[in-house]
Amino acid sequence: TVQLEESGGGLVQPGGSLRLSCAASGFEFRDTVMRWVRQRPGKGLEWVSTISRTGVTTDYTDSVKGRFTISRDNAKNTIHLQMNSLKTEDTAVYYCTIDQPPYAVRGQGTQVTVSS
Repeated sequence: TVQLEESGGGLVQPGGSLRLSCAASGFEFRDTVMRWVRQRPGKGLEWVSTISRTGVTTDYTDSVKGRFTISRDNAKNTIHLQMNSLKTEDTAVYYCTIDQPPYAVRGQGTQVTVSS
């Protein structure tokens, strides 16, 4: 059974940083492209970032480019999302997923709130 568990969310002021983590199990992690998606209040799921199986290739939605960094540790079956220069519009529940849209296979999410 695929299990994905996100952590690291919280309340942060605009301009602050957070590092999200996702612990994965139940599948061949090193053979799986991983993604972060988010759901802002009142909105649908939105793709944020993708990392290739080896971690060499990454991609980001335009609104987070230059501020967020995705990484993975295949020895620990974990991915991370380093989020810097956070903005109020980054407030959302963040999920890791192994899925393509509609991202049905995802964890329970971690809440990120950016507010002064």
